[in-house]
Amino acid sequence: MEFHIENMTCGGCARGVTSAIKAIDPEASITTDPPTRTVKVETSVTKDEIVSALIDAGFPPATK
Repeated sequence: MEFHIENMTCGGCARGVTSAIKAIDPEASITTDPPTRTVKVETSVTKDEIVSALIDAGFPPATK
């Protein structure tokens, strides 16, 4: 899955995004890139669950 997160602008934001995803899937593989504001996730949970976790953490994604 790949997401564009407009308000992920720094390393701190990237850590927040990573923490939100790891909270629902500790085994998830996550790659964040603040300069392009993209997040790539390999996980066993659904896309809807990831989106919900990101919204709850204050990082609403736009799906690419």
